[in-house]
Amino acid sequence: MAGMTRTGWGRRGVLAVAAVYFAAPMVCALLFSIGVGSPDARVSFDAYSGIAGADGLADSLILTLKLAAATIVVVLAVLVPALIAIRLNAARLRPVVEVVCLLPLVVPGVALGAGISTVLRWGTDQFYGGPLFDGLVALQAPEFPIVIVLAYSLMALPLAYSTLDSGLAALDLRVLVEAARSCGSSWLRTLFFVVLPNLRGALLNASFLTLALVLGEYTVAALLGYQPFAVWIVVISGSQAQMSVAVSIVSLLGTWALLLAVAAAGRSRRIKETA
Repeated sequence: MAGMTRTGWGRRGVLAVAAVYFAAPMVCALLFSIGVGSPDARVSFDAYSGIAGADGLADSLILTLKLAAATIVVVLAVLVPALIAIRLNAARLRPVVEVVCLLPLVVPGVALGAGISTVLRWGTDQFYGGPLFDGLVALQAPEFPIVIVLAYSLMALPLAYSTLDSGLAALDLRVLVEAARSCGSSWLRTLFFVVLPNLRGALLNASFLTLALVLGEYTVAALLGYQPFAVWIVVISGSQAQMSVAVSIVSLLGTWALLLAVAAAGRSRRIKETA
């Protein structure tokens, strides 16, 4: 009995330390954003009321959401068919694909951004005036920089790979595919109407992780000279520190809300399936 009591107190202690670890920075950021401790000792919510009209926020957020949508499409379009093919017909390639997908974990964002910048600068110098030059310019278009999408897709591979691989491991994929094919379904119909519906939870989780990565990524975008959401927050922090902290808090709360919504959707789906 005494041992169980000590275990219970130990768990509560760990949870309390974890709660303080996560809550303390949030509370401090909130107090700073409303002016607690400022020289004039005036509490104000002006930083929050001015978010909607902040210069550059809408443009940076729209750019970030477009980049996130494109990155999600690229990552899923590459990984889902590849992982399905590996589980069905190419099991020997699994270690190779796993190493390739997890490799970005050991490449620092600074190194990736500097490498991309160097290659683009070299390419524009070498191919100036030629047909490839126009392609390089299109890759770097400020309205929608495709080069950033490619970089983010590479960075998101480890997160999406782990999530999708776990989702596929929970399916009897071979039985599902063979049953659909024996009923006359084409490979595309089997993929879109049999496999993907059973991967809905894994697809949502992979998409959410990719979205979170794009929303918070700063290094590569800053090195390449673009200003998505994370870079905009850092830029305005020099002149509007309280505003930048307020926007960070709101975006973090929005991300948590989206995470809870994804979790709730997955839970309700499992309940319906077991009912």
